Amino acid sequence: MAFFLWFKQKEKALRALTIILAAVMFIPILLLFWAGQPEPKMVAGPGNQVQSSRGVSIGREDLILMARVIEGEAADEPYQGKVAVGAVIVNRMKSPDFPQSVAGVVFEPDAFEAVTNGQYTRPLTPESIRAAQEAMKGIDPTSGALYYWNPAKATSTWVWSRPIVTKIGNHVFAR
Repeated sequence: MAFFLWFKQKEKALRALTIILAAVMFIPILLLFWAGQPEPKMVAGPGNQVQSSRGVSIGREDLILMARVIEGEAADEPYQGKVAVGAVIVNRMKSPDFPQSVAGVVFEPDAFEAVTNGQYTRPLTPESIRAAQEAMKGIDPTSGALYYWNPAKATSTWVWSRPIVTKIGNHVFAR
C-alpha cells in the first residue's frame, strides 16, 4: 500500500522526467522539423533526393551530414561563414579532384578538422541546417573556394600555398 501512495505523489515528477528524457533523445529530429522543408527552388527527386539549381543532388542524410560539418567547423562563425563552409563542400563535390558525394568529401582523411577531432557530432542547430540548404541552392560567398582554414591555427605550409580568395569571420578561403 505504501508503494502506491509513494507512486501517486511522485507520478507527476516521473511523467515530467519521462517527457524530458524523450525530448533530449529526439532533439536532432525535432530540429529537422523546426528547420522546415527545403525552399521552393529545391526539388525533391527520386529516392528522396534534393536537387539544387547547380545540379547537385543529395539526400536528407547527406544534408544533415553537411550541416554537422558546418556546425563542427563554424559554430562560432557568422552565418555567412557557415554557408561558406557548406559551399566548400559543394565546390569539392563538383571538382574532378575530389569525391563526388558529401560523404566522400567529408570523410576524406584529414579533410575537415571537425571530423578528425569529432566536433562534427555536436548537436545540430537550425542555423547550420539552413546554411547547408543555402549552400546546396548554390549560394557561395567564397566564389568557388575549395579550401579554408583559420590563419591563427593553421600549421600546414602546403595550405598557405593556395591562392586566398576571401576572408569570412576567422577563416580564409582559397582555391
